[in-house]
Amino acid sequence: MHRGWHGHGRGGRGPGRGGWQQADLPGTEDVEAWFAGRLPDGWFTSAPEVTIDREEILIVGELAPVEGEYADTDTGRAERAAAAAGRISRFRESTRDERIEIARQAEHRYGRKVAWGARIGDVEELFTVASVPVMTRLRQPERIVLDTLVDAGVARSRSDALAWAVRLVGQHADEWLTELREAMAKVDELRSKGPTGDSDPQ
Repeated sequence: MHRGWHGHGRGGRGPGRGGWQQADLPGTEDVEAWFAGRLPDGWFTSAPEVTIDREEILIVGELAPVEGEYADTDTGRAERAAAAAGRISRFRESTRDERIEIARQAEHRYGRKVAWGARIGDVEELFTVASVPVMTRLRQPERIVLDTLVDAGVARSRSDALAWAVRLVGQHADEWLTELREAMAKVDELRSKGPTGDSDPQ
């Protein structure tokens, strides 16, 4: 399953040079198929979730559930979560060398770093996820919002506060963001078709 900014033509969408298109980035149209063919059989129970932006490809796969009976109590749920976390940790360690090699090949092919993650039920852990600095200018009212989050202990710094705010928007505006991405994909499709160049009526 794929989510996030999926590249069309040459590169992913996003503001910057070239408008929506990033002409200096390789395309990612076949990224899911490439990983499906490259990942070892048995790593995940189903096709992994693939998220792409201009800097990173994130692969998150579902692992086999942990065995054992856990009571439907706070203690039982905590034990089940701990068992899932242990299995995810084992997967991370046992696949490290091969994941590094796959990431190296994918970085060469797609021009982006590769990050990994695994989940079992509602327990999820991300590995080696890139932290990319983003330059921005904020006016005083916006800075005050960030400083309030810092002063309240919600964030350790303005950059942490900004990341927290972005996550919050993503959680509460998912439907709107999905519609926006679909509209952008349609714009890309129309842009790639271009005018026919035939102005004579038929």
